[in-house]
Amino acid sequence: MNKIVGKEYFSDKVVKFEVEAPLIAHSRRAGHFVIVRVGKKGERVPYTIASADPQKGTITLVIQRVGKSSEKLCQLEVGDYITDMVGPLGKATHIENFGTVVCAGGGVGVAPMLPIIEAMQHAGNRVISVLAARSKDLIILEDQVRHHSDEVIIMTDDGSYGEKGLITAGVEKVILREKVDLCVTIGPAIMMKFVSELTRKYEVPTIASLNTIMVDGTGMCGACRVTVGGKTRFVCIDGPEFDAHQVDFDEMLMRLKAYN
Repeated sequence: MNKIVGKEYFSDKVVKFEVEAPLIAHSRRAGHFVIVRVGKKGERVPYTIASADPQKGTITLVIQRVGKSSEKLCQLEVGDYITDMVGPLGKATHIENFGTVVCAGGGVGVAPMLPIIEAMQHAGNRVISVLAARSKDLIILEDQVRHHSDEVIIMTDDGSYGEKGLITAGVEKVILREKVDLCVTIGPAIMMKFVSELTRKYEVPTIASLNTIMVDGTGMCGACRVTVGGKTRFVCIDGPEFDAHQVDFDEMLMRLKAYN
């Protein structure tokens, strides 16, 4: 069991937890995720690790209320325990000095993007972060992102903060003014699809962190399978990051509707 030692509300539907997990905190790298379970009969749900503190032995998770399992998790308070936590899972983000890297994060996708932004900057890249949400109150971790970025562009659907428009407008703005060597995108599947279509147009290599349905997280169940480059891949063990231009997003979007 893992004790919750910190809890903060970003909004009424988005909560940040700091959780005791010393072994995970020491071995986690950017891009890794965990699978958590609340209650002995609870659903196993994957969450990307937003940050880790090896000295304190804690990891940070950002949770959005979207269903019964996330609701149960968000109801926990400091001092409560998460029943099970397994990780770090998946393959870590490939980090090197690419040159100029655009990090496009939408909604709660900014949380798993943060360690990638930090690692990319540490590797010597020029990092331009494009954050997007429906409105100002849904923009999260802005200060932390700014601390590790050379530039931050904020897009909101309603124009309540930053520039009005979709995330693709912000990404295209950067591509049109300077050479971009890599784009990394994390957020809703439909958002990643359109970012991918945009960067394909401009021949910018793009990595997407996929958020498919998972059950066991070890490649046994096949629930997270996606088609990448015409071949079946499992997000839990082959990903979660893939060449976005090779991902069949339409198939992925269809399979994400399994529980609708």
